[in-house]
Amino acid sequence: MAFDVVMPQMGESIAEATVLKWHKKAGDVIAKDETLYEISTDKVDAEIPAPAAGTLLEILVEVNATVPVGTVVARIGAASEKPAGAAAPTASAPVAAPVSAAATAPLADEDDNSLEGRLRTKSSPLVREMAKQHGVDLARIQGTGQAGRVTKEDMEAHLAKGPTAVSPAPSSPATIAPVLPAVHDPSAPTLGISPALSVAPAPAMPAFAAGERVKVEPMSRMRKIIADNMVASRRTSAHAYTIFEIDMTHVAQLRNKHKKAFEAQFGTKLSFMPFVMMAACKALRAYPIANASVDGDNIVYKQDINLGIAVSLDWGLIVPVVKNADMMNLGGLARSLNDLAERARTKQLKPDEISGGTFTITNPGVYGDTFGLPIINQPQAAIQGVGAIVKRPVVITGPDGTDFIAIRQMMFSSLGFDHRIVDGATADLFMAFAKKELENSTFGLE
Repeated sequence: MAFDVVMPQMGESIAEATVLKWHKKAGDVIAKDETLYEISTDKVDAEIPAPAAGTLLEILVEVNATVPVGTVVARIGAASEKPAGAAAPTASAPVAAPVSAAATAPLADEDDNSLEGRLRTKSSPLVREMAKQHGVDLARIQGTGQAGRVTKEDMEAHLAKGPTAVSPAPSSPATIAPVLPAVHDPSAPTLGISPALSVAPAPAMPAFAAGERVKVEPMSRMRKIIADNMVASRRTSAHAYTIFEIDMTHVAQLRNKHKKAFEAQFGTKLSFMPFVMMAACKALRAYPIANASVDGDNIVYKQDINLGIAVSLDWGLIVPVVKNADMMNLGGLARSLNDLAERARTKQLKPDEISGGTFTITNPGVYGDTFGLPIINQPQAAIQGVGAIVKRPVVITGPDGTDFIAIRQMMFSSLGFDHRIVDGATADLFMAFAKKELENSTFGLE
């Protein structure tokens, strides 16, 4: 019997995924757990292993096609078996028919975990935020996506129609649903997101002139998500920056002295980043506003410290999260960091491993950058940029007050912060705290 390969559920809120690449072609033999294909979701790219060994009888979903979770994407069986035919959803996950915009059903239940409910009311995070900001009920928009799911393009077309785009909600003896405004109410809570979240303005000029020699490539799914997130963040937060120069000579000496014993004890290499992470955790405890988020007119102070660490990939950027980083010692931070970074590069991350971050650190210094001014990772309030560590002559004041020049390992580090809730003085105090830790703490090594 042929084995149906179905699009996996990569996270509770993920209802669909896009096929990026097939690692095998029809007729190829594949082993169980060998990589069969790659997918992309709103949260993460991932390599999907074969659920069974055998011959790949047929591929039912082409590259760049987006389908709901549970859809049969391929079939694996014995080499003697013939292809079973066209793609079909599994019996356990039927694809729902599109719902008419004229339907008079009551508002959709946000807790509806049926496939239709996930596709219509649990659209991509981008679409849901657009709906919240503009006061739009997704159940009243006729979607063009899979099973009537509302897409970003559907939402933009709906908003372009203006205030009359939303019809009044039907009433019943049990409930009377309020009529939601089709345009953004400036007095309403913003949830930290701009009303113009993803409705990009028309370009002032064409990207290229007629007759100009160009090469045009469509953006990857990841690149589109990065683009939307970066533009949305700049529109949302009042970005401001402070930059500190930090003497990393002390950390370099600790690292050189203990790195062999550290690797033997923890089974992983010791880089400079775990030191920066530990110093950041202590600074976040001292100045919790840097670990907060904006929710309308409220400030939400996060009780957990979950550090997002930006990882550069050949095909984009991803930010895996070290959960409860302040509860770890240097060894735990190093192991978590190296494990997440390696699995990010091999597309083995799970959706919950790139969500829930409360503060982000990015390291442009790995490429020799003096310092960077990174964009805040929403809905966080701050992001730390780590520059290159280089040897420079600096003036040192001895215990007796005498000044002398010494060769030190110096680093510039920036803090990008949301000036809506983080004041410049607080940002400076945060960085001064982290600087003191890096220049003086033993980090549990001595």
